Amino acid sequence: MIIAGVAIVVAGYFLFRRDFDTAFVIAAAGAVAWFLNYRAQMKQITAAADLAENNNEQEVEIDGDSNTQ
Repeated sequence: MIIAGVAIVVAGYFLFRRDFDTAFVIAAAGAVAWFLNYRAQMKQITAAADLAENNNEQEVEIDGDSNTQ
């Protein structure tokens, strides 16, 4: 996320200097960095949700087995 922010600031600097090609490349790299960061966060969230769901299913199975005895 920091890299994406720095890239946007640097792209703004190049826009100010009227170097549009360099600004575009740097802004695109910043957008890619932001996307990769967002993707990593979503992977962590879905992994945590899957883990919580599996734990809930195991608790139900354990509770179900104890009730049949």
